[in-house]
This record gives sequence, C-alpha cells and structure tokens, in this order.
Amino acid sequence: MTRATAVRAVLAVAVLLVSVYISLTMSPRLGLDLQGGTRIVLQARDTATVEADRETTDRTLEVLRQRIDSLGVSEPTLTRSGEDRIIVELPDVQDPRQAAEVIGRTAQLTFHAVEGPAVEEPDEKPSGSDPTADPSPTADPGSTADPDGLTLSDEQGRALALGPARLSGAGVEDATAGFDAQGGAGWSVSLEFRKDAGQDWKRLTGEAACHPAGDDRRRVAIVLDEKVISSPQVDPSVGCKVGLPSGATQITGSFSADEARDLALLIKGGALPVPVEIVEQRTVGPTLGAAAIDASARAALIGAAATALFITIVYRLFGALAAVALGAYGVISYAALVALGVTLTLPGLAGFVLAIGMAVDANVLVFERAREECAERPKRSLRSALTTGFTKAWSAVADSNATTLIAAGLLFFLGSGPVKGFGVTLAIGVIASMFSALVIARALTEIAAGTRFVSDYRSVNGIARPGAVRTWLVRKDPQLFRKPVRWLVVSVALVAVAVAGIVVRGIDLGVEFTGGRLVEYSTSRPVDVETARDTLAAAGFGDAEVTTAGDGDLSVRTGKLDNDGEHALRTALAEEGGETTKVRDELIGPSLGDELRRNALIALGVAVAVQLAYLAVRFRWTFAVASVGAMVHDVILVVGAFAWLGRPVDGIFLAALLTVIGYSVNDSVVVFDRVRELWGANRRTPLDTIARRAVLQTVPRTVNTGMGALFILAALAVLGGDSLADFALALLIGICVGTWSSVFTAVPGVILLERNAKTPPPAPGKRKGKGSARGRQGASRRDPLDNGARV
Repeated sequence: MTRATAVRAVLAVAVLLVSVYISLTMSPRLGLDLQGGTRIVLQARDTATVEADRETTDRTLEVLRQRIDSLGVSEPTLTRSGEDRIIVELPDVQDPRQAAEVIGRTAQLTFHAVEGPAVEEPDEKPSGSDPTADPSPTADPGSTADPDGLTLSDEQGRALALGPARLSGAGVEDATAGFDAQGGAGWSVSLEFRKDAGQDWKRLTGEAACHPAGDDRRRVAIVLDEKVISSPQVDPSVGCKVGLPSGATQITGSFSADEARDLALLIKGGALPVPVEIVEQRTVGPTLGAAAIDASARAALIGAAATALFITIVYRLFGALAAVALGAYGVISYAALVALGVTLTLPGLAGFVLAIGMAVDANVLVFERAREECAERPKRSLRSALTTGFTKAWSAVADSNATTLIAAGLLFFLGSGPVKGFGVTLAIGVIASMFSALVIARALTEIAAGTRFVSDYRSVNGIARPGAVRTWLVRKDPQLFRKPVRWLVVSVALVAVAVAGIVVRGIDLGVEFTGGRLVEYSTSRPVDVETARDTLAAAGFGDAEVTTAGDGDLSVRTGKLDNDGEHALRTALAEEGGETTKVRDELIGPSLGDELRRNALIALGVAVAVQLAYLAVRFRWTFAVASVGAMVHDVILVVGAFAWLGRPVDGIFLAALLTVIGYSVNDSVVVFDRVRELWGANRRTPLDTIARRAVLQTVPRTVNTGMGALFILAALAVLGGDSLADFALALLIGICVGTWSSVFTAVPGVILLERNAKTPPPAPGKRKGKGSARGRQGASRRDPLDNGARV
C-alpha cells in the first residue's frame, strides 16, 4: 500500500465514522411538505406614509411572532425573505383559517367619532379586492362628516358616517377577554391604554358624551380592518368633556368566546407597521408527507440496489467496491444534510434519491479509462492502469460535476420554496459523490489492485478487459458522422413535434405560475369526477376544475378562493363523499404567480447563458454553442412531451428541467473532453473521424451512468405517487433525450460549426517529464488512431 493510498483510506474511515455518528445522534429537519403543516407567505405593502422596506418588514415580523406564539402552535418558524416578504411555517396546522385570520389581518385598529347616520351606502370593498389594501375614504355628502372620514355599517347593518381616526391600536397597552357572568354582558374585551393614548381616548369619549343619550353621535366606533366591530354608546353617567379614563373601557358586542379571544390577541399583538397580504399558502396533510418519505425510502433502496447490482455485473470486483463506496456516499450526504441543518423538502428528498443514481458517474469514467489503459498495454499492472484512469478521467469528472453544481446553484438562487431545498441537496450530493469516488472508491480499488489474488486472476477485477459493448462497436466501427446533417434533421423534426404539442395542446401551467388555489381531498366514500363537479356547481363553485388524484382522491382547482370559501367547498363535497379530509392545499396570489412565472423564464435564460460561458472557457466556442444548442433541444422536448401528455408544469417541474439542463451538459462535456484529447493528439485527422472515435469510446460511460439514474427514477415514478411521479417522468424523458442529443445533436453541430471556423485544432496536451525516461517512453508510444502506415 502506498502512502497516498493509506492517506485516502484513513481520511475515508474518519469521514465515515463522523458521518455515522451524526446520522445516529441527530435528526433531519423536515420541511412542512414532509411533516405536514401550513406555510404562509406574506407580502408587506406600502402605505401613504410608510414604505415596506427591510426595517419595517422586520418590525412586522416581530409583531407577527407575538401573535403566533399566542396561538399555541408548536415550533413555528418566521423568516424574512427578500426586502418585503415574510415566510410563516406552522407545523401540524391543517386548518389554516384561524392562523390566516390572525396573521393576515393588518390589525389596524382605529377609534372614530360617529358623525351620524350616513345617507349613501357604506364603503364596501369591490369583490375580489385585496382585503388588506389601504382604505379609500369617502365622505357622506349628506352629513357633516369630516371629508377624511369613512362610511361603514355598524353591527346591525346601519350605515354610519365616521370621522377621521382619533386613536390607533398602537396606543393600546393591553387587551384581555373576559366573561361577565353577573352583569349578563357575555364575552367582552377590556382595554388599557398607554399614557398619551389614554388622554386621546378620554377626549374622544368626552366629546361623544356631549350629545344626548340615544343619539348616534354619542357612539364611538371601533374599527378593525375597515369593519365596525363595536360602536357602543358612551354611558349616560359620563359627563360632557369628562370622558372615560384608561382601564375602564370594555369592547362589548355579540362575541363568542373564540371571537373575544381572537380580538384580544390581535389588539395585544400590536398594530402592524404596514399592511400585509397573503400571496401564498400551502397546507400538506401529515399522511401525504409520511407517504412521500416512505415511498422515497423504498425507491432509494430499490434503485440503489439495482444500480449496485448493475455496476457489479459490468465491472465485477471493482464494481462491487464502487457499490460499497456508493453506500458510503449515502451515509456521508445524509450526515451533511443533517449537520448543516438543511430543511429536507419533498423535491430535496427526490434530489437526494436521484443523486444516488448519478453518484456512480465518476467511478464509471475512471473504470472505462482504466480499461483503455489495460487494453492498450496488456502487460501493465492493475495499479498503474487504475492510477492513469483516475488521472485521465479527472478533467471530465471536474467539468461534468461543475455543470451540475451550476444547475444546483441556479435552483437555489432563482427557485422558490421547496425548490431551493432541491438545489441544496443536489449540490451536497455532487460534492459527496466526488469524495466517495475519488477518495473512498479509489482507496478500496487501489488496495484490491495490490493484492496477489486480483493480480493473478485479472478477469475478476472488471477492468483488465474492455467491455463487450465497446468491443463490438470498435469492431463494427459505424460511420456515424459521415453526413452529420441528417442527425440534425432528426433533431429538428423532434423539436417540431414538441413545438406542435405546445401550440396544439398548450402548456398546463400549475397554480404556482397562474395564481389560484389547488386543493386535494380524500373522501371516505368514492365520489366520481362528474358527481363532484355537479355538487360543487350547485354549491356555487361552478368554475371549479375537478380531476382525480392519487388513489381515488379529488383535486379541485379554482381561481380566487379564501379560506372560508375552501371550508364551504369541503363541506359541499362531504355531503356526497362523507368524511372529507384535506390532503394538500396550495394558494398562490396572482401577483406571486406572475413573479414565479417570470422567475422561471429568467432561471432558464440564466442557465443557458452560464452554461454557454462555462463551456466557452473550458472548451472551444464551437463546442459551447453546440452543447447549449443540444441543451435547448432537450428543454423543448421535455416541455413538449408534458404538453402532449397533459401533465402540469409547476415549480417541481422547473427543478426537474434545470436538472435535465445540467445532465445534458454533463453528457456533452464527457464526449467533448474526449474529442479535445484525441484531436489535440491528431491535429491532421478529420474532425468527423475524431468525433466518431470519441463517441464510440464514451458510449459505455454514457450508457452505464444513464442506467444508474434510470433505475432510481423508475423506482420513484412507480413508488413515489402523484407527488413525485411528474418529477421522475420529466427526468426520465430528459435523461433519454439528453443522452441522444449529446451524441446526435451536439457532435454533428460541432462538426458543422468547425467547417467554417478559422480557429486551429487544439494544441496537444503537455507531457510531463520532458526529456526524461517517462517522456521518451510516452513519445515512442503509438497513438491509438495511428495505424502505423508511413509514406
């Protein structure tokens, strides 16, 4: 065992021991889509006097934190996102009506003098308007109301003309709900004011007391979010200009116990510095998250077992050692996720499972390179061939993983919600896979290569002889790129079919990109789609789109629908289906839907530009253009396939699409890396010959790596249920078309571009130890493309 091998072995053991310790002693942090609960995104809005900037949003967050703590929700999470958004996560909250009511209200509690009955209709907000938007006060022309006043209905529905706000909820020191059993007043809310606010309250009630008893002007209107919640008469015992002192005020009305407590909670929580609007709300039932975890675990086990069996069959002993490294990769990446405190979301879980299948990529590249070395020099030792394989495969491994990391970074910085978690887990998976391949697998294979048994029985190791597929291809030597244009014509035809699907069938954008609400219900009695549609139409939800989901569940998609409307919809379904349970609930505001749709296009555009720039730096501009062209080809085909299949395009689909971009470029990089190497060593050889040889040499890697990912994705598609099926389907299509395009779109594109390019072929790689024995030995070695003929 060499010193370098010993160092790798010790490092591998140390990392594995730490990873096992972390895995056994720490628990993963599950996102709400896995543990169940409600996620609400609030958008802070500007007012006439206050701008919704970072500072005011932070103050708003603290006020909301007090309110949520009073709700009794276990371990709530509140974070600011950007300058003016607040993300609220409430674990185990399945009915978000109360939480949304308490959180979403601006709590702009105001106290007004009543100027008298109003002549015109009270101010009503138009249907579909933002309930938290700033009021647009209108004066009652038939009264002496202040032009800055409001016209609102009191508790009995009578229109009252109100003066301007004299006092706000910010002046309230405390608010408590109590029940007056002796006086018979029922539930009420007692208020205590701060010092200055108490004087304002005393003046307001003193002015109202100057009017005779029974006069509307003796009333004080208490308004919450432009709704009169109470407009009591000032007690006759209060004298004119005397008023009520602080601490002796009660808000009375027809309150229930819950209403009184909620009102006290809102007032005590304090007035928000700026109004907030619910732009996104997602609720996931606990059974859906548990089912997703169980399905992903089974898919990971089955897919990993299939991948390990496959590489063991192909690469025998060294393949089995790579499978051991694959298991170590799973432990290391899981421990990294737990140690870093990464929130594991449903797309993130799928990314973790997918990375298992892609983790064999580096091992396959190394083993194929080592096979080439053994085939070229049969007398060479296994250790030497293996070392050369690692050395020569490094550039392809680095470039292919870099492109995947770029895709992961775009997912994190340009994605939203759970998609960010997918980017994080994908990035961690890439780094962990490189460690497992370049450290753990290398240490294991080098130790095995140094044993006498493996040296004596070379057929056992799996790299001493070239693979059967490659041997057959080299023997047949198909002239793949004699006419490269024909392959591009096939690609153009496939793109035309995909575009036709987009035009004819259209893209079914999910609520994440269009806005609206999507709710999935489980009923105790089977309900067919037509019956559900008729039931909802009779209940006033005629525009609801009803489809099946999962095992007999119903998916209902509507436009704007508040929480009370959702409750009424569920009640209507319960009349036909019996006990109706909400499995999943997504509400996206129209402004957020436009933003997410715009960000999705930006993400795709940035992905194309960044990959183009990276490839232009690492390779030639012709290689970069051809690779990006193949990548765009893959994106169009995946989107077109979903259009023809009628599958929804949402945020998780976007995550799959960006992953396909990374995978497509990954495949192209491996082929182009070999083209660059062979072309630099044979600058006078025609490029189509170089490209043909490069493709034939890299086909085993492309097929073997793709099979590992396909095993995992097939398991996810079959076992993952509706929540992961579309994700797996998009990646299955993407990997298939990406494998095709990296050979039959990117390579022909390079050949055509190079015909008109004036850039000379790449310079041959620099040889180490020039003038040394190793250098002379390398110089005398015949190039694999040179048949030895001389003129």
